[in-house]
Amino acid sequence: MNKFKLLNMSSMVILSSLIAIPTSVYAVDGLYANVGFTNSYLWRGLEQTNGDSAISGGIDYESQSGFYVGTWVSNADWDKEMTYELDFYGGYTGVIKNLSYDVGFVHYAYPDSLNDVDFTEVNASVAYGAITFGYAVLANAEGVDFGDDSYISLDADFTVASGIGLSLHVGAGTDDFYAGESFVEYGASLSKNGFSFGVSNTDLDNDDVKFIISYVIDIDL
Repeated sequence: MNKFKLLNMSSMVILSSLIAIPTSVYAVDGLYANVGFTNSYLWRGLEQTNGDSAISGGIDYESQSGFYVGTWVSNADWDKEMTYELDFYGGYTGVIKNLSYDVGFVHYAYPDSLNDVDFTEVNASVAYGAITFGYAVLANAEGVDFGDDSYISLDADFTVASGIGLSLHVGAGTDDFYAGESFVEYGASLSKNGFSFGVSNTDLDNDDVKFIISYVIDIDL
């Protein structure tokens, strides 16, 4: 989800509150926030803001036991009258020997969209060294049954030099609900100190290579 657009007021209020929190007063172990900017918001290689820029923000809580919950908001406009996306998620992460894993859910909400396009996914991933394998399945959406759509991904993350990270990604979705057809998407990015530059493309007809520039500020609350 490439020019910056005027955001829904609720998004602006949430982002302003994140920046204004005095961390020395409200410091909570395991509580984090983030604010991000990008020239184009992509979700699994699919445009969420019709190629326009996006601003986003989120709050996450991670317990020492491995449980986590969070919420995230961004402008989005891929459906009629839609101006923003509001996500809620939670799960559990752990490590077994050299294998780390994560199981959870994400609820994607679009409160002002003309149509009921909210949906929920359950997901799981396993990581070994630099490699992460992920799988997500649609759990709930208007007019779609559990398991009708799914998404599988493979990611590789490396440090190449002086703190510069290289990420390689490929994913495939059976996504009749969102994209309207199955697709394969792939991309690569370089990142350092919150900045990221990447390229992304899909095998969908008439889709072009997209160049993504992003910056994320992480805040320890």
